[in-house]
Amino acid sequence: MNVRKVNIVEVGPRDGLQSEPEILSTPSKVEFISRAIDAGIKRLEVASFVHPKKVPQMADAEALLAKLPLREDVSYIGLVMNERGLDRALTTPVHEIGMVVVATDTYNKRNQGVPTGESISAWLKIAARAKANGKIANVMISSAFGCPFEGEVSPGRIVEIAKRVMDAEPAELGIADSIGVAVPNQVTELLGMLQEALGAVPLRCHLHNTRNTGLANAQAAIDAGAISIDASIGGIGGCPFAPAATGNIPTDDLLYMLNRSGIDTGISLDKIIVASKWLERELGRGVPAMLPKAGIFPNVVAGTG
Repeated sequence: MNVRKVNIVEVGPRDGLQSEPEILSTPSKVEFISRAIDAGIKRLEVASFVHPKKVPQMADAEALLAKLPLREDVSYIGLVMNERGLDRALTTPVHEIGMVVVATDTYNKRNQGVPTGESISAWLKIAARAKANGKIANVMISSAFGCPFEGEVSPGRIVEIAKRVMDAEPAELGIADSIGVAVPNQVTELLGMLQEALGAVPLRCHLHNTRNTGLANAQAAIDAGAISIDASIGGIGGCPFAPAATGNIPTDDLLYMLNRSGIDTGISLDKIIVASKWLERELGRGVPAMLPKAGIFPNVVAGTG
């Protein structure tokens, strides 16, 4: 029997922590990332090179990258919004440059200060420069299913943006439900349209659980051909620029679903649960993930960390 495989991109250190009120110290972030790697995670969003006054949780991006363990089998992703951010990222050992293009002008202006079209133009330049400097370049189309300011977003709009950003030949195309409004049939429809329009481009999905549909959407994305799914240990995080955009899908709960479905990730759920409990102590409160509360079935003791 062929075992299905899915890549998990851990976004807790970036998308998770950037929306939490607590600001973890650089050594705590290093431990957070090290625990994720020890659990078997190979790709991680670790930093965002944005203005520290706008996102103070990410102010230590360069210092963090300088302290992270470098391994041939682990890839660190750094998010940039413009060429100033890229300039900073290129001074670090980050492996991948990620950029977000928001699907609507209103949200893109809130997030990046310019309309969507200007971010697409910036992305094309950023991708070229990143690759010329030996970095992998990836792009994520954000708010692909709905915008907190403009409402519904049509799949046709996303396909149009995707065609434009693919001119830079990213290593993968990301699709994000940034405010957690999608339902599974929408995920299936959009990914099908993208594959028809673009061909066999590697697809990555970033799904939020704001309205409790995140895990169902992740399953729909995998069934529709996505090869990578973003998740956050403990389910922390969201977006500081979108009202009520809480709830990345928890790495813990996603792994449980995939493991029970016979889908291989190469990641230890036991160690992820231990990491969530460690994170709870660091934050001084509980995390949204259910597996640290309910436990693994069949009954397995995860340990105390």
